[in-house]
Amino acid sequence: MVTGTLDPTFYRSARDAGEAPRERLAYVVAFDRNNDLSDAVTVVDVDPDSDSYGRVVGWTEVGVGEELHHFGWNACSSALKHEGHDMSGLARRYLLVPGIRSSKIFVLDTQPDSRQPKLVKTIEASELSSKAGYSRPHTLHCGPDGVFLTCLGGPEGDPDGQSGIALLDHNTFDVVRAWEVDHGPQQLSYDAWWHLNRNVLISSEWGTPAMIEDGVVPELLLANRYGHAVHFWDLTAGKHLQRVDLGAEHQMALEVRPAHDPDADWGFVGVVVSTADLSGSVWRWFNDGGEWRVEKVISIPAEPADPDLLPPLLKGFGAVPPIVTDIDLSVNDQFLYVSCWATGELKQYDVSDPAHPHEVGSVKLGGIVRKTPHPARPDLPLAGGPQMVEVSRDGRSVYFTNSLYGAWDDQFYPDGVGAWMVKLNADPHGGMTIDERFFPHDDDFRGRRVHQIRLQGGDASSDSYCYR
Repeated sequence: MVTGTLDPTFYRSARDAGEAPRERLAYVVAFDRNNDLSDAVTVVDVDPDSDSYGRVVGWTEVGVGEELHHFGWNACSSALKHEGHDMSGLARRYLLVPGIRSSKIFVLDTQPDSRQPKLVKTIEASELSSKAGYSRPHTLHCGPDGVFLTCLGGPEGDPDGQSGIALLDHNTFDVVRAWEVDHGPQQLSYDAWWHLNRNVLISSEWGTPAMIEDGVVPELLLANRYGHAVHFWDLTAGKHLQRVDLGAEHQMALEVRPAHDPDADWGFVGVVVSTADLSGSVWRWFNDGGEWRVEKVISIPAEPADPDLLPPLLKGFGAVPPIVTDIDLSVNDQFLYVSCWATGELKQYDVSDPAHPHEVGSVKLGGIVRKTPHPARPDLPLAGGPQMVEVSRDGRSVYFTNSLYGAWDDQFYPDGVGAWMVKLNADPHGGMTIDERFFPHDDDFRGRRVHQIRLQGGDASSDSYCYR
């Protein structure tokens, strides 16, 4: 029985989330690639009626050399179905912000002033290692047994060893243990999410710290050594159920985006690149008579290019791969957004029929060759491209930033990526336009690069809904 005052941002259904008041703030992590300045959680005004719309209005520093990357809320709508969880006073209040290089986890309190989060706790790398056996924390979701935190690395002393998911206490945020009871054949980690009503967790694969921290290792990529499988797990038991190999050439299976419909048993995973033809792709998983299957539903080809315009890593190919680095599924499960970071394009697909997506929108900004500027600054060629994407609960606003990962930025954009954040206005029937009033960039972020975005009150990639 739920007691106390229920947080109004815990939405029973995806429809309730879409009809709730819109976000007014976005939290955006910023990091200094040179390790001279402190990394920070920034607060951006996203209220079109505000005098400070599109400006950075809050700033909280956490430390030097952290490389803040992915982060999330301590609690979300899935808390409505956590059996035995004390709901009294539980709120979407704290941001849990891992440093992917330092392996620390920073806890920021967004109350009482949502524009000035306060750093209230730091979880040291030694605690993550000693209690869960992992390092390089990456992605987190509030789950049924605690906060699930995917980690790319093994313990201190063996960072390229077994990786997986750490479980954090819902209330204290202390590291409790490793979530897995039985890893099965799983070795590499990246993202994880679930179908709560189906009692299944889905995870994906990138690479060990040695394979990613200094950039793409060409020899390993061409040898198809990066992750290329999706794993299915018993959510309650923490036991591995099934591994589905996408084919060794489909390198780096990254973001997993389950349907928001709690009764669904399908979702999407993005694949960075194919070593066969440099294409990027999106795959659909689904349950077929008790067996999990995964099939390719979107393929995005590489674009031919003058080798003189390409970074050393790509010169020999004479083409720019799209480099699919993020995907995001709208809360109503109608539109899938796909980042093509190297070509500088965000694609929008109608996935009302998830087995047969079709493209309905495209926006081009940045890119290795095009360097397409923002309409607000037509004089400023942009480096980097659409990368971390976040969609508002009502589906009308799409936000993205331009940095992938420090060392990878440097390989693909050796002249630098700068820092920029964009907002698109999405038509509910398909199509997108750039909001020309919204363009925080470069000096707005005080010399830092920007990565993931979280929206006040929740967003398309932070919540699981329990009811229809």
